[in-house]
Amino acid sequence: MLPPDHPVSLDNHFQWWSYIPGTNWRHPLGPQSDINGKDNYPVVQIAYEDALAYAKWAGKRLPTEAEWEFAARGGKAGKPFVWGDEFRPGGKWMANTHQGHFPDKDSGADGYVGLAPVAQFPPSPYGRYDMAGNVWQWTTDYRPDYYQQLVSAGGVARNPHGPEIPFDPDQPTEHKKVQRGGSFLCPDQYCSCYIVGTRGKGEISTGTNHLGFAA
Repeated sequence: MLPPDHPVSLDNHFQWWSYIPGTNWRHPLGPQSDINGKDNYPVVQIAYEDALAYAKWAGKRLPTEAEWEFAARGGKAGKPFVWGDEFRPGGKWMANTHQGHFPDKDSGADGYVGLAPVAQFPPSPYGRYDMAGNVWQWTTDYRPDYYQQLVSAGGVARNPHGPEIPFDPDQPTEHKKVQRGGSFLCPDQYCSCYIVGTRGKGEISTGTNHLGFAA
């Protein structure tokens, strides 16, 4: 996907990006692009099943949504950001997000226009890098009312593994999974999805230039 070269209305997300045929993880910005020199960048243009297959090959697995949030918070329960209460403590940038006019102009005030190499910002209290911003990360479960169901059931849910069957009432025939963490395309004037408690969702065949994974 490429952003527009001019301001567009935020009421219609179909105006935000142009889809480029021939894009994949080896050619993340289109068929003429490549990943040479990108060894320390997150892999992008990864669909859920691609991430799942890699994790299995590496002898690991993708996290559940609850596991992801536990790792991201690092013991800072109730804090809006991975690192604490303020978005820029002491004026310091803590994650790769979008500055400037969304979606057409990223000013790069945080040091990066678009994707950044991994570990350029401070880690979470548990030593995990890029749990906010840079690229969204796949998790293994999705149902919008799952946690509401746990509350209704009463008691305390410990390490909930998510619903057995994903379901989105807005698109009941689509198989979706939760995406967490936000990305370099998240601005404060629109979504602020780098806030640790927010969630995204995606159909499992989706791959974009701001979506990756952690295993």
